[in-house]
Amino acid sequence: MARKVDDLGRIVLPAEMRKTLDISDGDYLEIVLDDERIVLQKVEDRCTFCRSTTDLRAFHGKQVCARCHRELAADTG
Repeated sequence: MARKVDDLGRIVLPAEMRKTLDISDGDYLEIVLDDERIVLQKVEDRCTFCRSTTDLRAFHGKQVCARCHRELAADTG
């Protein structure tokens, strides 16, 4: 899929991609150069499981709240 860059350097992310990646208005995307590639990655600011925005911590590369983290830790015994 290709998109044209406008005169301000903007591109439009297709709706089906935004829906698949759960990207909504106001969400932040991290922009990183990887050799000669531009990589966009959604900045997660809420729990992957319950969507809470408080007491977040990293768990296997995802943001997880304290409650869900305890539940995950209990499941892994």
